[in-house]
Amino acid sequence: MDILFLACLVILGIWAVQKNVSRAERTAARVERKLDLVLQHLDLHEEIPGKDAIVALVREGRTVQAVKAYREATGAGLLEAKQAVDRLT
Repeated sequence: MDILFLACLVILGIWAVQKNVSRAERTAARVERKLDLVLQHLDLHEEIPGKDAIVALVREGRTVQAVKAYREATGAGLLEAKQAVDRLT
């Protein structure tokens, strides 16, 4: 009986943590969207470290390497990096 009670407590604890993490992720996504709108309104662009090397890779047709370099330089996810590299072409 004690094991069942402890298992229920653990499951409820995991559920509560997951709920808080989910809420934090949604909040961060909202803040990022707002920040993107502010940057767009002010006509500011994020500087990409090593942008010249990434553009050179794109011009050479080495898109996969360009995406990898973009991800390493910015910490972006795969989809975000692919979209950014596509915009460079």
